[in-house]
Amino acid sequence: MTCTPEHTKASPWARTSTWSPATRRPRFRPAAAATQPWLRAGPGRCVNHEYGRGGAVAYLAAYDVHQAKVFGRCEATTGIVPFMALVEQVMTQEPYASARRVFWIVDNGSSHRGKKAIDRLSKTFPNAVMIHTPVHASWTNQIEIFFSIVQRKVVSPSDFTDLTQVHDRLRAFEDRYNAAAQPFQWRFTTSDLDDLLARLDRHTTADLHQKTSIALAA
Repeated sequence: MTCTPEHTKASPWARTSTWSPATRRPRFRPAAAATQPWLRAGPGRCVNHEYGRGGAVAYLAAYDVHQAKVFGRCEATTGIVPFMALVEQVMTQEPYASARRVFWIVDNGSSHRGKKAIDRLSKTFPNAVMIHTPVHASWTNQIEIFFSIVQRKVVSPSDFTDLTQVHDRLRAFEDRYNAAAQPFQWRFTTSDLDDLLARLDRHTTADLHQKTSIALAA
């Protein structure tokens, strides 16, 4: 989500998503503790492949794409209540609270799917506008880039001993990220998209002509 002080009278944008083992995003079981102290193989060592599951944590986050700022929270599960808690966490602070509009870009997850979710959001926060990504295209949301970083740098390997460690590492990374990150710069521009669509159109037309010629020859 984006809403900077100089844009509070314009149209700030919001991007949000959720990530947990229950979603179709990269999954992790963060609290898998080995039943024996040895975890990695080495000279003269054995590897124990038996693990005791210690539960899982859902990490929800909203991303201000202009400021590269993350607003995250850990929950026991995903759902409408945790999602709206994240929205409240953002929308009750400036500059979002006084912005004319704040656009929330979300995927089609069950906690914020369809018109009911749109109405629920606008009723709770009149200046919040929900926009859904196309079905099966949640990867177009910039928050997914942040989650891919979390997957690689925070929760891999998942060698945590309890959920507290997971919470602490996620929040510590969030603080570090907000202190150092810069906004993502897209390399694929609208001009690149226009060129791609034009090439696809040419290929489609050429294929159609080829099929027509074959059909006439037969």
